[in-house]
Amino acid sequence: MVRRLYIAIALLCAAFAASAQEVLVGATDTLAYMPQLEGRRVAVLANHTAMYSEDEHLVDMLHRRGIDLVGIFAPEHGFRGHVEAGAKVQNSVDERTGVAILSLYDGNTQRPSDEVMRSFDTLIVDMQDVGLRFYTYYISMIRMIDACADFGCKVIVLDRPNPNGSYVDGPILDMKYKSGVGWLPIPVVHGLTMGEIAVMAIGEGWVKSADLEVVRCRNYNHQTRYILPITPSPNLPTQHSIYLYPTTCLFEGTVVSLGRGTDAPFEVYGHPDMRNREYSFTPQPNSGSKNPPHEGKVCYGEDLRNVSDEAIISEGINLEYVIDAYRDLNIGEKFFTQMFEKLIGVDYVRQMIIEGADAKTIESRWAEDIAEFKILRAKYLLYEE
Repeated sequence: MVRRLYIAIALLCAAFAASAQEVLVGATDTLAYMPQLEGRRVAVLANHTAMYSEDEHLVDMLHRRGIDLVGIFAPEHGFRGHVEAGAKVQNSVDERTGVAILSLYDGNTQRPSDEVMRSFDTLIVDMQDVGLRFYTYYISMIRMIDACADFGCKVIVLDRPNPNGSYVDGPILDMKYKSGVGWLPIPVVHGLTMGEIAVMAIGEGWVKSADLEVVRCRNYNHQTRYILPITPSPNLPTQHSIYLYPTTCLFEGTVVSLGRGTDAPFEVYGHPDMRNREYSFTPQPNSGSKNPPHEGKVCYGEDLRNVSDEAIISEGINLEYVIDAYRDLNIGEKFFTQMFEKLIGVDYVRQMIIEGADAKTIESRWAEDIAEFKILRAKYLLYEE
């Protein structure tokens, strides 16, 4: 009897220890932010990833608790996360709550109208980022922080882990290439959570100083291997694709397909004129891409799904794949589009590839910038390395 009691206690202790290590996102720490919402007009910048619990969205929870929700701002891919990359997101009404959904990604408007900004007192931000300079959710947040600073609105960021937060890599954005896929002078892989980006942007004067509060994740540090519970956007369907994204997204600035219109976007690459390859795929319209590059054409290339997560993370940005495709096609400048510089952030990478430099030589070019950025970044980290 005593032995069984000891076993039961041991199992309970083990279960408690395991649960204590579970990463808890900012939205779950309601004591840190709910009291501040009482009597306030609240707007939310969120999408489908802003889950309060396994089966309840943050907006539904706030509505259920009687918070005065006056609007939902939708980033790229829309509030429910089903719109393909770059497509316009229309204003609408959330069917579950009746709250107005106001797009921040209509291809036109940089910020809400003055009338809309005067309609709320507090903005809650909750979106799952993936840690890349060209992933646009942080840009929507930065624009809203700027607007909130002008109108005296408080900003509360409910933080979430960065699945690519364990390292920093890639060139720092040359601001002459500032665009909708690159807004701040940070590396391609910045190693920051949304909360940390917000703090850093204000601290460095990259955005106007707003009344900002970050509700931190619990049981998280930058080495935590956080598996996303929900797909963050239509073309990042797997954790593996999220790890490859810093590297394979660069194909968006070339004539090569990165697998849009297949079941493995960002995990494969190819082109109809790349030959002598065992692997091939044929892009077709799907929910993530209505008009994928090289639609209906057989693309020959490489399948990266067998590359381990550990290898991808340890290598960081790997230019070998882009160089491989460039040399195979042998079409010179025609290989690249204007989007390439917007993604990589500098002009020397394209030039060095054309001149025949290998991946390691090019990647070493940004090593000093990364070292300096890490020193700057350390001032704004909310979590241990």
